[in-house]
Amino acid sequence: MSARFSRIGMDTRTATAWGTLETRFEGDFGGGTAASPNAVFRLRQAWGEVGSEQFRVLVGWANSLWNEGVYETVNFSTNLNQSFVRQAQVRATATLAPGLTGHVSIEMPDTQYTSAAGVFTQISTPAGFGGLGPSFASVPDLLGRLEYRNDGLGLDLRGLLRDLTIRTAGTAAAPPAVERNTAGWGVAGSGRFPMRWLSPAFGPDELVGMAYYGQGIGRYFGANTFGQDALSNIGLPGVVDPSLDALPTYGASAGYRRFWTPQLRSNFVYSYAWQQYPSYAQLFVPGSASATSLNSTMQQGIVNLIWSPFAELRGNSVGTGWLDVGLEYVYSHRDVYGGTAATAPVSTGSGTANRILGSATVRF
Repeated sequence: MSARFSRIGMDTRTATAWGTLETRFEGDFGGGTAASPNAVFRLRQAWGEVGSEQFRVLVGWANSLWNEGVYETVNFSTNLNQSFVRQAQVRATATLAPGLTGHVSIEMPDTQYTSAAGVFTQISTPAGFGGLGPSFASVPDLLGRLEYRNDGLGLDLRGLLRDLTIRTAGTAAAPPAVERNTAGWGVAGSGRFPMRWLSPAFGPDELVGMAYYGQGIGRYFGANTFGQDALSNIGLPGVVDPSLDALPTYGASAGYRRFWTPQLRSNFVYSYAWQQYPSYAQLFVPGSASATSLNSTMQQGIVNLIWSPFAELRGNSVGTGWLDVGLEYVYSHRDVYGGTAATAPVSTGSGTANRILGSATVRF
């Protein structure tokens, strides 16, 4: 129980010669460490967007163009295969045809990789690793997205290109000084299908799904992995020509949103994710953070029941009103690359979590 999942902010809209200028400033009390009461205020979004429905440009700190929530949960944390990255960006949006919208953006890069020494990002290094970190990026991430909306149907297709780099000169990893680059890329698609298209008896029920594949896109799926855009064999015994290997990964989620009444609904979700690692990862010290963080396969199941006493049926959709009270069961399972040989003596190479969550959400 905390204020962690609050949203506090301000929106403005101002008419200008270039069209409507919309600005947003938003924060929450989700800062601080996980073990703290999480009462530290942090910035979530701060951006301005100017233009019209036909064409507009956004500049600032905002949700990534890659983000996609797909399904509704009581748990406000990022779940398997969900992406909620917020970062600096410049984005252009255009209406291409009735119901069809296109977006392109350049966004803040952040190479994250794992080696025998631990997880490196551009702003953090493993404990005990002094000096500057060797994680580096020289160009922004490039993203594109197409969205189609028509009478409750939603279809999305998105992609990204990235540059991942290690530069060890001037860091604790040198000498010898090495520089390694590799490309990252990914594609994903999602859909939302209104079941009333099959029969009016389904009411506002929805079938949702998403799937993705890519290499070097780990940081865009924070609940799946951390620090695993790529792996490097730098620091392993006998390695004189270190590599940087973007990790192949794929996953899918499917869900059904059932409205028992306009005020009472449930979501049923299953997600699966997989990552492929180079064989040298088996040489990471068993039980170390480098070895135990390598999730090979992950699965998650979610079932919830949400009561919105002030919800109303509005045509073919439901307006959920200002109050949600929910109860949720979450099953999560992960298998670590290398199994027991990688995680001993910490664990047996896999782990399962069963959680029951409750929440009350008030909108004002």
